[in-house]
Amino acid sequence: MGTLLIGKILDCSVALLALINPISKIFIVSTLDEKLTKEQINKILLRSSLVALSILIIFIFAGNFILRYFFHIEIYSFKIAGGIVLFMRGLDALTKGIFFELKHKQKLEDMSIVPLASPMIAGPATITAAVSFPAHYGFGVTSLSMFVAIAINLLIMMVSPSINKYLSKHNITGALIRITGLFVATMGIQMILDGIREYISTL
Repeated sequence: MGTLLIGKILDCSVALLALINPISKIFIVSTLDEKLTKEQINKILLRSSLVALSILIIFIFAGNFILRYFFHIEIYSFKIAGGIVLFMRGLDALTKGIFFELKHKQKLEDMSIVPLASPMIAGPATITAAVSFPAHYGFGVTSLSMFVAIAINLLIMMVSPSINKYLSKHNITGALIRITGLFVATMGIQMILDGIREYISTL
């Protein structure tokens, strides 16, 4: 019984971690404004992770009710909106070589919520998983696995600046940021297309 439970948790955690895709965030986090200290960056990352976890836990337990009965919206709407946000961020990286830029008087709390917490952690894919996984894994396993996946993602994001420093010594950071931006923009387009496809299937 215990082995079966651990297996379920591992299986669910790996699936959620794949959806969160922490590796893709290495260059995204590394392009935070250079004026930020390590403590400020870690504060942003911790806050974004806690906000994302809170959002996803809510969707695990009340996702179907919230979407269909309270807001009267469907998952495909999240995919289209989230895809637009990701596409814009990817386009910024392609054209400017930076994902985020701390503007004058912009609050760190704002950046930690949008776009880091959502849609980059609590995005259409993870929200969809939060709503659908409990039917297969159960509410307890899905909730614990979500915590594990986001904790691992947080640790990887926190070491991103160190990885970036190593890459900067070899003068490849700029190129990799733009390549990552292309993938992020492509992911955004794919989310938009998936959302449109799901909408059309309901007609």
